[in-house]
Amino acid sequence: MAVVGLGRGGCMAAPAASTSFLGLSLGSRDPATVRRRSRGPRNRKKGWKRWAGPEARLGREIGDFLEDVVLQQRATGGLIAEQPDEGLFFVDASNAEKGEWDRQLNKGKEKPLHVDLVLQPDSKVPAPNNILAHQIPNGRKEKRRRQFWEKQAEKGVLPRAERRLRARLRRGGAPPDKAPEKGRSDPERGFYDIWGADNPLDQALAGQDSWFLQQTKKQRVKRPARLQTKPSQVPAVEVIAAGGSYNPTFEDHQALLLRAHEVEVRKKRAEDKVERQLKIPEGAELPTAETVFQEQCEGLLEESGDEEDEEAPAAPAEPGDAPKPAPRQEKKTEQQRRREKEARALVRGRLRGGRTQQELFRLRSLRRQVKRWEAELLRRRQARLAKRRAKDALPRRLGPLKYEEPSLEVQLSDELAESLRTLKPEGSVLRDRFKSLQKRSLIEPRERAKFKRRYRLKYVEKRAFREVT
Repeated sequence: MAVVGLGRGGCMAAPAASTSFLGLSLGSRDPATVRRRSRGPRNRKKGWKRWAGPEARLGREIGDFLEDVVLQQRATGGLIAEQPDEGLFFVDASNAEKGEWDRQLNKGKEKPLHVDLVLQPDSKVPAPNNILAHQIPNGRKEKRRRQFWEKQAEKGVLPRAERRLRARLRRGGAPPDKAPEKGRSDPERGFYDIWGADNPLDQALAGQDSWFLQQTKKQRVKRPARLQTKPSQVPAVEVIAAGGSYNPTFEDHQALLLRAHEVEVRKKRAEDKVERQLKIPEGAELPTAETVFQEQCEGLLEESGDEEDEEAPAAPAEPGDAPKPAPRQEKKTEQQRRREKEARALVRGRLRGGRTQQELFRLRSLRRQVKRWEAELLRRRQARLAKRRAKDALPRRLGPLKYEEPSLEVQLSDELAESLRTLKPEGSVLRDRFKSLQKRSLIEPRERAKFKRRYRLKYVEKRAFREVT
């Protein structure tokens, strides 16, 4: 058997060469001449037993040795056997006076926190060099550019930045006559209103002809007035009722409960109405299979008794029962028509004259009637205006769905929290903002998309399950 030893240097000694020998038994043979039996590959479970012998122990010893070497390198920066004595031991030559002096000297220094000590690296092995840190981005491109300008410099051609620098040096470092304009990224630049009258962008167009500006596409588009108005006057953030606050009063909380109760009552009435409409009235006969089949076949089958049940021709009426002809009216002459027309005009004139005389004495009553009529018109106009304002406050119909008010967020009396820490949140901020956008007519009311299977679901029975069943 090979012997493994560790020297002071921490290196593993080479195993001694195994020598063959003869055993003391009669049937012993030279191990060198004995052919070893193959036990199969080692990566199979069948060959695992082979590693339970001396080779397995040797492998474990080698693994332990390598782990010990790595631990020493991580803790001390190398093998302990290779460290000098000064690195492993030190002589404590301090005395009481020196300790007192050091204590007074380090009195103002603070001791590092434990969390900082834990975060410090405890490994003495240096981190591997980052190869990417030494690489220069676009190194080949910059090298070719540098070579190009070196060739251009030999011809006397310099880059633009170099020319500007030399021109500045010739001027003695003085700034140019014209101050450079401040760009958009300059924080010291001035601000202006692009829609204002003093917009510097419009100064170049001041005094120009409107037709010229329109034809040269320099005329600013006039902002339409409809873009200034909001689609709804509802505020973006609505304040909830007083009863929904953290610590509401008894009256406010009861008022909120009453509103929630009225909403539930309306829902219940709508459900009951639908049930009443769909309910079969009492005493009515329920449809049977025979009646249903008869209704389905109505008008499809020809009845045989139709020809027999035809109505018989009507019997001739008796001579005395014949209707008498209407008397014939003679046509009026032109003279008769003229006289009737003059008579109607005379009656109409008399009535108009008498009505005019009566209305002269009814001026006061007519004035009061006109005032009442104007007041009624004003009331109707105000009612229409109020109705229009109320309609503007409601969400508009922007899509096929109708806007539905969200449910009230209310807590019962026994659910009210005693402190702010035990308060449970109600509702969702995301849903509240989504409903607010719908109520202000900024987006159309929507509903959650429903999952629709594209293909029919196919069930397959596995063979293992089929064998059991």
